[in-house]
Amino acid sequence: MKSNPGSDRSADARASSCVYVVDDDIALREALSSLFRSVGLQVAVFGSAAEFLEKKLPDMPSCLVLDIRLPGVSGLDFQGQLAKAGIRMPVIFMTGHGDIPMSVRAMKAGAVDFLTKPFRDQDMLDAVFTALETDRKQLESDAGVAELTAHYQSLTAREKEVMAYVTKGLMNKQIAGELGLSEITVKIHRGHVMRKMAVRSLADLVRAAEKLGLSSVSA
Repeated sequence: MKSNPGSDRSADARASSCVYVVDDDIALREALSSLFRSVGLQVAVFGSAAEFLEKKLPDMPSCLVLDIRLPGVSGLDFQGQLAKAGIRMPVIFMTGHGDIPMSVRAMKAGAVDFLTKPFRDQDMLDAVFTALETDRKQLESDAGVAELTAHYQSLTAREKEVMAYVTKGLMNKQIAGELGLSEITVKIHRGHVMRKMAVRSLADLVRAAEKLGLSSVSA
């Protein structure tokens, strides 16, 4: 028997994750709510896309279990609306009328999985835990970039220039020539950059610049 992918995760980690279910079938909503709660997950259920949009989303790993056929906007169209709104929540589609074109469109738009009703509880749990792990990593990445951005914004204009040259591989003497500064002044600026960016090595600084999209910055 395939093991539950969430069995090796702490109860606290599961409790700090949320699964949103959007389906107009009350019985299915209740069944899924019970299933997710049974493994320690928070869950919120909605009968339509409009109801979901009224919900204030907490800042925690989450995913959306979405019916392909909903009253009003379809699940596929709603997926597109979420993307345009900048809501990057992993989506798992459910359908009782699935076909290949639908599944292809859903997956191309970034859906984690596409499950045809009736599905096995374990298949749903597998998909949900995969989606939650994907979102957790994305949130951690976003938080890391936000912290790096704050560090970068603390640099002076001159320090940003020096950082750009340093991450291109120029030596202090070369940077001094480019900026018309003394080599000792460049060294001081470089030390300030390393401290403010909270990095310990040139490699760390280069990786930080890449994460910030500064690799091609011209000083």
